Amino acid sequence: MSTIVRRTVPAIVLAGALMMGTTGCLAGENAAAEPATDDTTAATQEWSTDTLTLDFATYNPLSLVVRDQGFIEEALGDDVSVEWVQSAGSNKANEFLRAGSIDVGSTAGSAALLARSNGSPIKVIDIYSQPEWSALVVPAGSDITSVADLAGKSVAATPGTDPYFFLLQALETEGLTIADVQLQNLQHADGRAALEAGSVDAWAGLDPIMAAAESESGAELIYRNVDFNSYGFLNATEDFITNHADVAQVVVNAYEEAREWALENPEETAALLAEVAAIDPEVATTVITERSNLDVSGIPGDDQLAVLEKIAPVLVESGSVQGGDAAVQTALDSIIEDSFARKAAESQ
Repeated sequence: MSTIVRRTVPAIVLAGALMMGTTGCLAGENAAAEPATDDTTAATQEWSTDTLTLDFATYNPLSLVVRDQGFIEEALGDDVSVEWVQSAGSNKANEFLRAGSIDVGSTAGSAALLARSNGSPIKVIDIYSQPEWSALVVPAGSDITSVADLAGKSVAATPGTDPYFFLLQALETEGLTIADVQLQNLQHADGRAALEAGSVDAWAGLDPIMAAAESESGAELIYRNVDFNSYGFLNATEDFITNHADVAQVVVNAYEEAREWALENPEETAALLAEVAAIDPEVATTVITERSNLDVSGIPGDDQLAVLEKIAPVLVESGSVQGGDAAVQTALDSIIEDSFARKAAESQ
């Protein structure tokens, strides 16, 4: 079930802050509002919409900072109602985006590529992390010590997410496919529960749930490979990008502000993660300081495409894309919208 939080923050914003938060409208006919002048405030800015719905997720630490600090609400003022919806995984964020129930959502890069390949009208507008957030996990004392040992075993994973594609790539290193294991389609938290209950032999884990399982239950990571993890993508629907470019710019500006805040305040960022994820602060600190890598450029581009190009054949071979390789290649050619992140970077 999703969690919706509505916040309204008084529009008391200094003009200097507004230069970053409200002046990033795209030039041209897609811009829905005129750029703010030096003496414009959030209270007088005329926005292209009166509602904004976006997600927060424990696998996206910057979303927790943006939500907690109220950066978006502060920039938009009282004229735009901001709703926050929690995503339990990339697959859920993609479902929300495709249904139009959120305007902006957090996924792994692999999940965004899968969604766009299958016709979801989304594009990546910002990069929030370059994490090592997935690995293959077994319970303490398990006889399974390698990927090869997974043949014939039951493995929990969430299709459509980075851990699932991590599993596919890991199996491939041993000449195995998904058909060689007994896949249990479970959401991330349920995968951990099944592992600890003995209902599955292994789990394609996702942080911070995975880190909590290590700390609290003695779960062991039998296979790690940072190259099999894709970047954290902040995605928006094409409708939102086209018709509400002014508000989209505010969102990306807020993310870049949150990145700077998180890098300057790692302890507070870990505390936010611990609170929202209901995990031990030490576990949250491990996730933030060792596995999240927030100190990356927010501008989507060649680095992300290089990773996706490696994942593309895995998507095709798995049968996850109805249109096959042609659909994946079309998605690769059109998934990036870097203009918002470039403007945000220029304003830093």
